[in-house]
Amino acid sequence: MSVTYLKKASKTPETETATAQKVVAEMLAQIEANGESAALAYAKQLDGWDGPIIVSADEIERRATEVPAHVRADIDFAARQVFDFALAQRRSIEDFAVELYPGVTAGQKVVPVNVVGCYAPAGRYAHIASAYMGVATAKAAGVKTVIACSSPFRGGGIHPYVLYAFKAAGADVVMTLGGVQAIASMAYGLFTGKPADVVVGPGNKFVAEAKRALFGKVGIDVFAGPSEVAVIADESADPAIVASDLVGQAEHGHESPAWLFTSSKALALEVMQRVPELIERLPPTARDAAGAAWRDYGEVIVCNTREEIAEVSDRYAPEHLEVHAANLDWWLERLTCYGSLFLGEETTVAFGDKASGPNHVLPTKGAARYSGGLSVHKFVKTLTWQKMTRDAAKQIGEVTARISRLEGMEAHARTADDRLDKYFPDERFVRGEPVVV
Repeated sequence: MSVTYLKKASKTPETETATAQKVVAEMLAQIEANGESAALAYAKQLDGWDGPIIVSADEIERRATEVPAHVRADIDFAARQVFDFALAQRRSIEDFAVELYPGVTAGQKVVPVNVVGCYAPAGRYAHIASAYMGVATAKAAGVKTVIACSSPFRGGGIHPYVLYAFKAAGADVVMTLGGVQAIASMAYGLFTGKPADVVVGPGNKFVAEAKRALFGKVGIDVFAGPSEVAVIADESADPAIVASDLVGQAEHGHESPAWLFTSSKALALEVMQRVPELIERLPPTARDAAGAAWRDYGEVIVCNTREEIAEVSDRYAPEHLEVHAANLDWWLERLTCYGSLFLGEETTVAFGDKASGPNHVLPTKGAARYSGGLSVHKFVKTLTWQKMTRDAAKQIGEVTARISRLEGMEAHARTADDRLDKYFPDERFVRGEPVVV
């Protein structure tokens, strides 16, 4: 394979894992041992919050009046897009029953979990989209109780836009809690008496580590890392749009990779010229983040063929993958490893991040090789069931007895024997020879 790096990352996207693990382990131990008092202490120490944890319905309604009508309309629209897409996903998963052998019926039943915790971070800005991405998807899955958490914003309660987004998406309980204490409180059922079965939502490295540490006790969405974008482009692509989309995702943070995979060296060189210019035009905070991300983690790779580009892309398994190239159907059919795919210049990652419908909580750091993003599938359990007639138990029982004895599992075999003896006392069966272990 012929691959040329016009720009190669000087770093790999890593968080201070050891530091985060140590801090989170101590916090989780304290919260598990001391419950709500420990969570309250962390809320005051880390977020300066000593107000009520549960946001009352009256307070939610009052704070909603602080949100301008046009903002409410935008949030309502985006939340409905997410809900409708998730509902279509839910309808694609069906219960079924099938007769596998005469008298043997087996089936599948899809059941939502009972309680979900949805986290939306509060950092420099209001993370509005994260609020409805989790809650609306859980409600579309049929979850009975959705508990939503977000940090106090700049010394006050939850940002009114985030609070309204929780409300619009259908959250049943809203808590003013951030960080590790929020994740732990949802997992342990603090303040609500309802331990979450699944906890989802983006956050910083401490939130990500808390979810990883609690995985097993609760389900989680993904093991999150810095946000990523890759753009596949051929000679037909517009370099100005390609550069804009790379910068658009690099502003997520200092460790957010932005990758360009292309068959056109001319386009690659023009994009590399444009990206720093676009970064320089950003506001200071975004300029700092995007500048560091492009400098340390940006890559530009030139390949000879589209097959080589597809192979490189699948190896990187990017969180967000845009295709600006001819024959979009070919790329849709060929590509296999990505968190979410954006086909054509008209479809940018930002649309998916905010309002188009599919979820923006997606796998990073190569996890798209084996995992998809947040969907209703995270909130439902695919349960199996079976029943059979006595005549069917004859065939199944005889085979079960023989295989169980080959495995040395005599007690298993005898459960089959007992049914054969009860249902067919006058018949003889080949049941295998007991293995003495």
